[in-house]
Amino acid sequence: MITLAALPPQVALPDGRKLPFANLDYAATAPVARVALDAVEDLLPWYGSVHRGAGALSQKTSLAYERSRQTIGDFLGTRPDDEVVFTRNTTDAMNLLAHALPPGTLTVTFLGEHHAGLLPWPSVHRLPIPASPASAVASLADALRAIRARDGAARPLLVAVTAASNVTGEVWPIAELVEQAHRFGARVAVDAAQLAPHRPVDLSSWDADYVAVSGHKLYAPFGCGVLAGRADWLDQAPPYLAGGGATSGVADDAATVTWTDGPARHEAGTPNVFGAVALGAVCAALTSCDRVGWQDHEARLSTRLERRLARIPGVAVLRSFPSGSDRVGIVSFAVSGHDSGDLATWLSVEHGIGVREGLFCAHPFSRHLLSEAGRRTGLPMPATALRASVGAGTTTDDVDRLVEAVAKAA
Repeated sequence: MITLAALPPQVALPDGRKLPFANLDYAATAPVARVALDAVEDLLPWYGSVHRGAGALSQKTSLAYERSRQTIGDFLGTRPDDEVVFTRNTTDAMNLLAHALPPGTLTVTFLGEHHAGLLPWPSVHRLPIPASPASAVASLADALRAIRARDGAARPLLVAVTAASNVTGEVWPIAELVEQAHRFGARVAVDAAQLAPHRPVDLSSWDADYVAVSGHKLYAPFGCGVLAGRADWLDQAPPYLAGGGATSGVADDAATVTWTDGPARHEAGTPNVFGAVALGAVCAALTSCDRVGWQDHEARLSTRLERRLARIPGVAVLRSFPSGSDRVGIVSFAVSGHDSGDLATWLSVEHGIGVREGLFCAHPFSRHLLSEAGRRTGLPMPATALRASVGAGTTTDDVDRLVEAVAKAA
């Protein structure tokens, strides 16, 4: 398991006690890893422009930037001909891909997606929220079959799907979805923002076409993400941003522009080199650590949290797939009769516990889950939910503090 750059801060409670802050909000932003901080500090003396100078600072910085690209590509399981394009985050990466789609492309996605996978597409067919992994695969196959029968074989198709839900943590059957998509000549873009911090991501073994991740979910700082995948659509599309670095030639009257190929085509302007280097360092550390042991540790924590919350009267744990389905360390829940925003504030102020409250940038999905929870329990549900998520610094005490506090409130 990786080491965090700082211990949780001490927070003062109203009764005068001081406790370590219980951070159960890793799914929003993970704390920065020590290796990320070390990588940035090591580069600081050599900090210079990327691909814009012959001096030692620029050369050193450019090399660090490109080595990070290679490391991140290896971490994501890219193929030799794939491109790794730096973006700001997963949302930016999915919007870049939407920008690069060939004309007439239809994107097929599910209403259970994060808004990053739900909203960017110029032409989209949205499928209902599936009740199981198998129903997701069947629903996709039926939809693609109908689309091909209607539109013919020539229309470009893209399937955009999450690898792990940011609301429930449920893991989606990516390999099976890719297999069905490819049967009908569709490409697949995987939002791996929530899977990558917990499980290996392997574009090659999935046989997927694109994958997107965010550094700030992966124990790196804000401001750096990645879109990795097949080069042809990216190289044929207009640059995502027009400007320096994206061109190989501009005529004297600027009317004729030759755009470069490769990742630079979509990375105009001076890039976030510290973000890239920090993310590369974390990816290298995650590749070499005991991810199986880490996965087991997180599974114990999230299972403990889910089971104990579910025993509290009035608490409904949100889920789309059957109970016991594979999930990463995310548990969302609601407490009947309690406003989730008020409860989140109370947990922070009175108990030093940080959780997320809201609809989690997945409004249709979260509202559906709350409605289903009300139907399942027969209890009135609040308009929003609470989400607890675990990671490298989470302890059993953090989990138990949350459960005890929720039990008091309920």
